[in-house]
Amino acid sequence: MPTPASDPHGHLRGREGFPTAAHRALADTQLRRNLGHATRTIRAKRAGVVAELDDWEELRRAGEAIKADTMSRLPELLVELEARVTERGGVVHWARDAEEANRVVVDLVRATGADEVVKVKSMATQETGLNEALAGAGVAAFETDLAELIVQLSDDRPSHFLVPAIHRNRAEIREIFLREMPDVDPGLTDEPRRLAMAARAHLRRKFLSAKVGISGVNFAVADTGTISVVESEGNGRMCLTLPETLITVMGVEKVVPTWRDLEVFLQLLPRSSTGERMNPYTSTWTGVTPGDGPREFHLVLLDNGRSHVLADAQGRQALHCIRCSACLNVCPVYERTGGHAYGSIYPGPIGAVLSPQMTGITGPDDVNATLPYASSLCGACFDACPVRIDIPSLLVAQRAAAVEAHTRPTGQDIAMQAAAIAMTTPGRFKLAERALGVGRVLAGRKGRISTLPWPLSGWTNARDVPAPPAETFRQWWARTHGET
Repeated sequence: MPTPASDPHGHLRGREGFPTAAHRALADTQLRRNLGHATRTIRAKRAGVVAELDDWEELRRAGEAIKADTMSRLPELLVELEARVTERGGVVHWARDAEEANRVVVDLVRATGADEVVKVKSMATQETGLNEALAGAGVAAFETDLAELIVQLSDDRPSHFLVPAIHRNRAEIREIFLREMPDVDPGLTDEPRRLAMAARAHLRRKFLSAKVGISGVNFAVADTGTISVVESEGNGRMCLTLPETLITVMGVEKVVPTWRDLEVFLQLLPRSSTGERMNPYTSTWTGVTPGDGPREFHLVLLDNGRSHVLADAQGRQALHCIRCSACLNVCPVYERTGGHAYGSIYPGPIGAVLSPQMTGITGPDDVNATLPYASSLCGACFDACPVRIDIPSLLVAQRAAAVEAHTRPTGQDIAMQAAAIAMTTPGRFKLAERALGVGRVLAGRKGRISTLPWPLSGWTNARDVPAPPAETFRQWWARTHGET
């Protein structure tokens, strides 16, 4: 079995566990207001356009079936994709991990003599830390998606698949532009149109001068070698057509077998992500066309732990994800904590199962071990997922993996062992009941216990313990039936 990538998110080393990060996020009332407003708006838009389709569930099942078929024969489809891209003048590179992918891209950029690149929004290049790798090689990378630009200018990290700056409001964005964007009008207001115009003026010079463009992939069609990128602003179209060299980094799971399969996902994706009937800009290209678009096209196929996920018959469902963000928008945990609390490139419910599978869980102190618990298991993510990924079941499976990774007893293990000992015999259980009086004293008038020492602090750090009842069942039975 392939082993997980050792550290595909190496540029995020030092990240803290979800419980610690979530506590801090919950204390940020402005963040919660921003997230609540944005997710409610997206949910409402999505519900409206989904309700228009009588065959929505059939489309979901079709997407699920296509993805399952793709994963069952992924190696052969990737080989077919490579052959078709090569036939049409493109060059395909295979990257086992983030380091290799970054090295390929850096070498390709250096070969052009360019010292700056323009980028289309790409989760894959965030995963590999490409911007940092390019900066280390003396190459400046300019994000051209508006939300990604906001994140980059503020030296921040994305918090959402679709809306990376979802945690920012208009006033905050205005301040970022005034502080970080050269030649911006000092009279800039926080009106969305004015902010967009400021970003457009800032980026236009880069579009016209850049020799190299870098993109991600939404879908790649194996039988034609066609790459597809969908976006809402038109910046992608500029990056994909104006530079002389185009480098595309693609997670290997993004392939689909045929054009007919692509049709299904181009209906599912916009409704589930932006709440639109179709994407404003859907760009497709096949290799290199003389006199039209880039003169060179390079496709970097990225594994980076995906083979390990593929090897798990149940876990491979996570690779079906089309990055629509619908599960984030309906998740009550994400809505309150935001994406940064997950400490992963892939936040939300799907990130909570994908990241641990890609990188592995090495022990109880591994931050990935906390991610599967960042969920109420309410099932809203499955209901919203356009390709019917059973995220709740995957979360439970990853919780089991986190428990199996324990190399030494944790607080929870000790507490459960103590409970097992107490419940082994009636006599022990009766002795344990005598301690309930202490619990009532700790609860006091408020009727709940908010703080307990380790290992029980693992519970009270996240929730209160109700005061024990004044009378146990045994005591009630003895009082009402005269028996013990």
